[in-house]
Amino acid sequence: MSQHKYLNKAAMYDLLSGYYKYSDPSMHIHYYQKHLKYMRMALEAQRADITTSAQPSYVRILHAVPDAPNVDVYVNGNRVLRDVAFKDVSDYLTLPAGKYHIDIYPAGTSVTTVISKKVKIDPGKVYTLAATGTVKKLQLLPFIDDPTVPSGETKVKFIHLSPDAPAVDIAVKGGDVIFPRVSFKEASDYLGLTPMTVNLEARVAGSKNSVLSVPNVKLSPNQAYTIVAVGLANGSPELEAILLMG
Repeated sequence: MSQHKYLNKAAMYDLLSGYYKYSDPSMHIHYYQKHLKYMRMALEAQRADITTSAQPSYVRILHAVPDAPNVDVYVNGNRVLRDVAFKDVSDYLTLPAGKYHIDIYPAGTSVTTVISKKVKIDPGKVYTLAATGTVKKLQLLPFIDDPTVPSGETKVKFIHLSPDAPAVDIAVKGGDVIFPRVSFKEASDYLGLTPMTVNLEARVAGSKNSVLSVPNVKLSPNQAYTIVAVGLANGSPELEAILLMG
């Protein structure tokens, strides 16, 4: 419950307490104690909000536009990344929570953006901002990462960023589907696993028709991973999967 709702309840119980102040002392005390309880909870919620809002956020940039040139990335007018190529992913940048203006230019230029977007970064969150689509229709999409993993375990999620590929099922090669029907620009949830090396494949959703082989995916303990499908199903650069940590 939010601080605002706790304060509303505290105010309601304060009114009830006042109503019974002279007519029924026991009810007066009963409601006054509830008033104090919700005032205390509102104060605790306020402290939690302050703590959370002070937590930094982490943002990385992924270039997943198959027909776009290398790019430079600016945050609020300051260049933070230079000469980012297709399939490159940056390290995480540490940013305070807030609203940011992201401008992406062809590398070495700062005249005409290929993407210009305002993004809201929530406190304590970890993001991958993926430039995706094609040069004619570019987007900058936020995906939430969660690098925390129970000790000794691993986990993985899948993001579909191939602009001309159909919805796909991600499956163990020749076996069960683990991420069903993921469409372009969508991400699966994380799947918790025992650490392993596994052969995966992408199939046209609902079929056994494999469109991409993803062999020897090594999932180490105490690490989260994201598999990203990039490239073109019908063209060059061809469809492939890249494995990111986080």
